[in-house]
Amino acid sequence: MGNWAGRTAAEIAAAVRAKEVTPREVVAEHLARIERLDGRVGAFRKVRAEAALAEADELASRADLAELPLAGVPLAVKDNLAVRGEAHRDGSAATPGTPADADHVTVARLRAAGAVVVGLTNVPELCVFGTTEGVYGTTRNPWDLSRTAGGSSGGSAAAVAAGLVPLALGNDGMGSLRIPAANCGLVTLKPGHGVVPAGIGHGDWFGMAENGPLATTVEDLRLMLDVLAGSALPRTSEPVSLRIAVALRSPLAGISVSRPYTTAVREAAGVLARGGHQVRRAEPPYPLSLGVTALRHWTAGTAVDAEGLDPARLARRTRVHAALGRRSVGSVRTGDARERLRAHLTPFFTEHDVLLTPALARRSPAAGPWHERGWLRNILANTAYSPFTPPWNLTGWPAMSVPVGTLPSGAPCAVQLVGRPGSEDVLLGLAEELEKRRPWQRTAPMTGAGS
Repeated sequence: MGNWAGRTAAEIAAAVRAKEVTPREVVAEHLARIERLDGRVGAFRKVRAEAALAEADELASRADLAELPLAGVPLAVKDNLAVRGEAHRDGSAATPGTPADADHVTVARLRAAGAVVVGLTNVPELCVFGTTEGVYGTTRNPWDLSRTAGGSSGGSAAAVAAGLVPLALGNDGMGSLRIPAANCGLVTLKPGHGVVPAGIGHGDWFGMAENGPLATTVEDLRLMLDVLAGSALPRTSEPVSLRIAVALRSPLAGISVSRPYTTAVREAAGVLARGGHQVRRAEPPYPLSLGVTALRHWTAGTAVDAEGLDPARLARRTRVHAALGRRSVGSVRTGDARERLRAHLTPFFTEHDVLLTPALARRSPAAGPWHERGWLRNILANTAYSPFTPPWNLTGWPAMSVPVGTLPSGAPCAVQLVGRPGSEDVLLGLAEELEKRRPWQRTAPMTGAGS
């Protein structure tokens, strides 16, 4: 058997456990694809070719190889999490290049399960923005190389969408998993608070940031999520009819939603209604203050992460963002605004089990040097296309991005599923229904410059 690049993680791990292929063969094939394609995509800051092959050989000799859930699966790791022996630069020239002494707990769990880290993926500086570019290059959407892959887990999403790896690790503080997943046709889940260890930056953006997987199938997503959580998430034993609220209005006033994304929501709603769920239009009571609350938390998180770094080595947009956030750190740290938002939205999720929304408001911005552009231009571009994700970081509730439909360019479109605390399995079950009834293409064809 060959052609392991483009296979799912579940397929690869099963073949390695059965000794139909060696970890080295799988990793070598993916490294060859990275070498061939990543010059166009820009997914990786650092490729660990020699180290990954050596780790694959070590893995092959493990006595428990036949029991490992991710045996031989090539993995990409977002460059704000520690990988033993590698520096994590967080997309910045201002961060130290000191190699990490130990793996981040999530990386350690994935390696213990048999995954092989092939590289560290690109992020925007300090993982602030919803586009991925900076001193380490520009990350493009493999489905449309003229467009950004999104951010801040843009490199991780692009790596999976291009078939450079079957799985990638990212994190989400204001939508940083869901935004690039929606752009790149992947499935992802930002888990609820405490499901997966965080430990991101200096305080997890006040508890809003969560680590999570990026994958091409729900099966792979479940597989990786169980490893990250440290044990299998509880499964719903019997199918149930869920009360699903369908909302098309942007949480932020004044932002319109383009037709492909409203069409995707209507298509997903139809699939779920035909599956026996109770689906109806209902808009969450987003407070008018939501935009200000989100901006204060967003900038304050950056202010904390920028402490101790040389401002002269930060991009101007990052310096401005951090400077604005410093005045909000004290009030944000109390958590009062987030608690008020949870209290405001909880009655809606008492009446409804799940919220279905567009994942984005419109296609992603053109790929380019956004790190050289002004702060306000970046803010307007980000909020205009991704207003749907931040509320669920502020509440700490689980939220998914699921591919549904396509844009006029042929690139993927997506919807967002949101649930109350502890509903990860419910969301995954709905994603499986959508995947089964409306299958999506796993990876971008990468056949031409505009593909």
